[in-house]
Amino acid sequence: MTVSHLELWKTYWELVSRPYTVFVCSITAAVWYLWDRKCQPPTLVCSEPFGAFLHKHCPVMAERFRPTPWCWGGRLQTLVGAFLKSRPLVIYRNELIHTADGGQISLDWVDNPDSAAYPESSTRPTVLILPGLTGNSRQPYVLHAVCQATHCGYRCVVFNNRGVGGQELLTPVTYCAANTSDLEHVVQHVKELYPSAPVLGAGVSMGGMLLLNYLARKGTESGMVAGFTISAPWDAEKSSTSLEEPLNYLLFNSFLTRSLCNTVNRHRRILEKVADIDYVLKSRTIRDFDERFTALMFGYKSCEEYYHDASPDKKLPNTVVPILCLNAADDPFSPQNAFPLTIIRSLPNVALLLTAHGGHIAFLQGLFPRSENYMERLFGQFIQAVFKHPREINKACGIKEEQMS
Repeated sequence: MTVSHLELWKTYWELVSRPYTVFVCSITAAVWYLWDRKCQPPTLVCSEPFGAFLHKHCPVMAERFRPTPWCWGGRLQTLVGAFLKSRPLVIYRNELIHTADGGQISLDWVDNPDSAAYPESSTRPTVLILPGLTGNSRQPYVLHAVCQATHCGYRCVVFNNRGVGGQELLTPVTYCAANTSDLEHVVQHVKELYPSAPVLGAGVSMGGMLLLNYLARKGTESGMVAGFTISAPWDAEKSSTSLEEPLNYLLFNSFLTRSLCNTVNRHRRILEKVADIDYVLKSRTIRDFDERFTALMFGYKSCEEYYHDASPDKKLPNTVVPILCLNAADDPFSPQNAFPLTIIRSLPNVALLLTAHGGHIAFLQGLFPRSENYMERLFGQFIQAVFKHPREINKACGIKEEQMS
């Protein structure tokens, strides 16, 4: 039995003519229209030569950033990214290195010995990854970054801050965004192992702040050929204020504060030599914690003084290597009014890529955003551009060969 085209059209017309169907279709069309208007190409802030290089070698920049349709708000992107993101299998080789003060730092390596592009270990490019405030090498965003880099043939090493990732503190010293001594020690160690291999630093959130502060302080002696940051807060004071807004406090601030306090409590035996741990554990915000612990630990007179020293925005003119920074305008951790646009426009070597949406370390795309997303695609394209075209990127950024160590 066959149905005529006329009967099919009659059935279709009867269906779409029903009020409920018309209402649903109208709402769907409206949501699709609004979502499509939300999808804009990212804004690239940088010098013209650097921008031309990036557009040539990182084609993802020319695409419209299309956030997950049911998840385009910054807070929702941040939460979904933290809990829904997949964890690809990565097998690390752990190495503990010791510092001059008797402490230890845990490094997790992926040597990538089967790299077809760089079979010679001594010259295989290295990507040094710096996780966020309470993160380590097991965070989903780190695992995905490692997968991107190793797929390109590069070696990876993750710098775990003191006392995180299950490592014990040997001395009463932790970490913060302003103190770059441990990172300097790690870079020296990596360069001693592979002096002929270029190193690119990639920092996420607080790791991005640390990387930018390090690159500014070391200048031509950083030991790195480039830097890449994701969701780095530019002004610690403004970030702290943003996280103290009622909804941000409930969703993010209180959780991170508890995580920081739990870490301190786990190392209570050694840290009580330098701080009143019971007082620290009463912290309700990150600012409380930094006032009662971080500022005291690193010799600052106040939390405000620490925040000023930890903020990388004003230090950017002291950087030398090419740097690409990815931020979202709706990031609750790094508010839009903190972006140093004027400073970046005046520099030849720093680029800021801004998406209208994406939250904090999220940038989710697709209906079920568990795997590779926008920030990982950009990361993969940028590190290849740096390692494959070193002279071209240095020329675009106005960097002379004699400037690089």
